[in-house]
Amino acid sequence: MTSEIIVRILADGAVVPVVLLGAYALIFKIPKGKRLQAYTRILLAGLTAYLVAKLAGAIYQPASERPFELLGTVAGAAYLNNPGFPSDHVLFISAITCAVWFETKQKVITVILIGLTIAVGIGRILALVHTPTDVIGGVVIALIGALWYLNVDAHSAK
Repeated sequence: MTSEIIVRILADGAVVPVVLLGAYALIFKIPKGKRLQAYTRILLAGLTAYLVAKLAGAIYQPASERPFELLGTVAGAAYLNNPGFPSDHVLFISAITCAVWFETKQKVITVILIGLTIAVGIGRILALVHTPTDVIGGVVIALIGALWYLNVDAHSAK
């Protein structure tokens, strides 16, 4: 029972601190004169990642059922009623992590977010709602969206 709670906290609960810490960094660590440009890039990166994820999911699904369905058990975490590729949870928090890194250059916050992202990915796999491929797909697609940050001036976050 305790391990189920830990898995659920990793798989679902760790998303909350990512959102809160990411919001803090993106609101308070981007200089006022740079926010419009930064928020525009963040929006475009997020929309690009979401579009790529939906296209990838429509084209490629490694399995028609999630791991818990294949094993005939119950899901250990929240999930959407779809085959699961890519992981929406991991895509979302990876996109937040990329936004914080590229727009704020806050190393400590970014390292914490990366750790939480890894924890959520592991939790999603242990909860049997995703495969490693689903989780890795979420990260890779978030990085594709992060291509919007390539032209960020290195001094814009200082």
